[in-house]
Amino acid sequence: MKYEQGKGCRVLGEQQQWYLEYTIHKNRPGLLGDIASMLGMLEVNILTINGVEGKTRGMLLETDDERKIALLGDMLKTVGSVTVSALRHPKLVDILAVRHGRYIDRDSDDLKTFRFTRDELGLLVDFLGELFKREGHQVIGLRGMPRVGKTESIIAGSVCAMKHWTFVSSTLLRQTVRSQLSEEECNPSNVFIIDGIVSTLRSNEKHYQLLQQIMSMPSTKVVEHPDVFMKESEYNYDDFDIIIELRNNPDEEIVYDTFVTIYNEEI
Repeated sequence: MKYEQGKGCRVLGEQQQWYLEYTIHKNRPGLLGDIASMLGMLEVNILTINGVEGKTRGMLLETDDERKIALLGDMLKTVGSVTVSALRHPKLVDILAVRHGRYIDRDSDDLKTFRFTRDELGLLVDFLGELFKREGHQVIGLRGMPRVGKTESIIAGSVCAMKHWTFVSSTLLRQTVRSQLSEEECNPSNVFIIDGIVSTLRSNEKHYQLLQQIMSMPSTKVVEHPDVFMKESEYNYDDFDIIIELRNNPDEEIVYDTFVTIYNEEI
């Protein structure tokens, strides 16, 4: 597999990170040492290494010379016991795969959708934390049945990113429908948490005006129950940058027609 050259990257000068992933066909003694020796001869630093789902290995590398990465790719082609599946500048999913030893489940037909289960909450919180560190406008949708851990994951991700969070609407403790925010709460660096059901089905005109203001801010917005939010508001799927699904188990169906009944009982 050819390495993927970064757009607009300098060939020589500044340190750049790369992600190397390979599958092991024959795990003979000394294999990792041989690959590490190649990297040592090329003066490419290994920042992190971990197994990624079975016989796949992932490495985060660093070098100031892009030509060394191209040479590394050519050298690895001669190693018959491994097949290189990725050699590129690291994406967020690559970094998390090395960090946690597993890839995030991503919808093959809809690449903006990522799936998690409750036993992967650590991975989800880390994923959200990295997303929340990004500056500027982004809208994240979070699907999931009630009491699966959506709001708690958002708060934990905000803590990981060292960001303040602001509830625009919520049912975490009691029904929250804000019609105004303080100057401190309006800080674009905050993470704004929106309950898509409360904001569309149980709000008033002042709340919706505030919602429109927040949705246009250069900040991170997380919308729980995005499908209801899209159905009952002016916003649509194209307004979302990422959709996250959180289930109790992989086979759980997220059924929205039960939500209004549950919300009526809680509110």
